[in-house]
Amino acid sequence: MRYILIFWAAPLGFFWGWYFLSLNDINFGTTFLSDELHRLVFDIYGYYLGVAPDAIPAMVAKACVVDTAIIFGIFAFRKRVAIKAWWLSRTAQPEAASADSLASLSNAP
Repeated sequence: MRYILIFWAAPLGFFWGWYFLSLNDINFGTTFLSDELHRLVFDIYGYYLGVAPDAIPAMVAKACVVDTAIIFGIFAFRKRVAIKAWWLSRTAQPEAASADSLASLSNAP
């Protein structure tokens, strides 16, 4: 499961890091992070997908949300016994009022 999380998070971090750095033209002197390459990449993707280049980041964000839901769903399914035990332990024992908090209550009418 660790490798699934690594291979899920690394590409997302790489893509969104590149996206926001190149969108804001924070290029550190490289062409890879330049605004020109950013526009070129999204123009090419837009041309081949047949959509406006401005719509692609929203499409990628939606795909990332779906992928994240799938990964966390798999994780929750694998850990369902531990999650159920944790949930039952939290709901089975109501918190009793401590003696200190009862002693500090006012007896005024």
